[in-house]
Amino acid sequence: MEAPGTAIRLNPFKGLEGPDGVRVPWSPYGRMLAERPNFTLDPLYHAGCYYVQDSSAMYVGHVFRKLVQPGAAAPGRILRVLDLCAAPGGKTTDLAASLREMCGDGFLLVSNEVMKARAAVLRDNAGIWGDPAVRVCSADPSVLGRALAGFFDVIVADVPCSGEGMFRKDARARAEWSPSVVELCAARQKRILADAWPALRHGGLLIYSTCTYEEKENDANLEWAAEELGGEIIEPENEFAEYGVQLTRRGNLLVAGTVPGEGQWVGALRKTSAAPCSRNPQIPGLLRAEETDRALAYGYSPECPLVELDLGDALKFLHRDTICLPGEPKGLIVVAYHAHPLGFVKNLGTRCNNLLPRNRRILMDIL
Repeated sequence: MEAPGTAIRLNPFKGLEGPDGVRVPWSPYGRMLAERPNFTLDPLYHAGCYYVQDSSAMYVGHVFRKLVQPGAAAPGRILRVLDLCAAPGGKTTDLAASLREMCGDGFLLVSNEVMKARAAVLRDNAGIWGDPAVRVCSADPSVLGRALAGFFDVIVADVPCSGEGMFRKDARARAEWSPSVVELCAARQKRILADAWPALRHGGLLIYSTCTYEEKENDANLEWAAEELGGEIIEPENEFAEYGVQLTRRGNLLVAGTVPGEGQWVGALRKTSAAPCSRNPQIPGLLRAEETDRALAYGYSPECPLVELDLGDALKFLHRDTICLPGEPKGLIVVAYHAHPLGFVKNLGTRCNNLLPRNRRILMDIL
């Protein structure tokens, strides 16, 4: 079986620095790499200058950019977007970059993951990416539907699925697949959509995606949502056929082995049914960014001195080792690599207390 390719997506708000590669046709900042480097030992990766993401998964971002325009917000408010099943954060960071370019500061992106452990990973990845308009929460879709009725202009739902598109790289997905799993996943996807549906305003957009090839989980479920929940399917276009992207009845399909990446299906509909409006909407289960994320945010203004590190000291910092900064001011300092902040240290003069969160430290031997 052919090995999957490796792709990254550059962060346009952090200088477009990262490994060089061939552009992914449907992503302006996506790059296909000739070989997989050791990302762990690249400080630019830890600074949020790029995100490692399968090239097929970037197709969701393409559909989002094609269908969502600055005027998509309800009158008199900023554009509100929900990434419903967001961990580990690939689509969230893609949406954040697109929204930042499209709307400037005029948007809110709520990134949700119901599983607490995965939500913690999502929070870290969103924090490292650095967009201050992203808010991470951990709530069941039914809770979001009740608490935030009519709140969102766009919902992106990359739902759990039977995973046929991951067979090439995930032996467990191959071992666990069965027709009964497909039926179970299709039913669960309907529940997720029905539970979250009230949170989408009338006229709002749903972008629905999976990483499987099953018609029951893809075209049929989008048709079910349109008929049962109240929506009008946006007919897909036959795009990027020369790169292997296929047109299905209601969406676009990327098949591993035909495209450089793994499997993905994407379709969209616009809500036509009425939506109530929450009087006092509050995002449930909000996970606030850690204080140390301040150094990684877009447009960071140096409240503290910023000190440039060479590669060796940058890796020591990321390994959470002690570093020394003789001649630099005492107190709180932001350390950086290629002028990109990595995090904080407290300079005591003879040594620095490393304030990198423990869960972000490099575990492998860096020597």
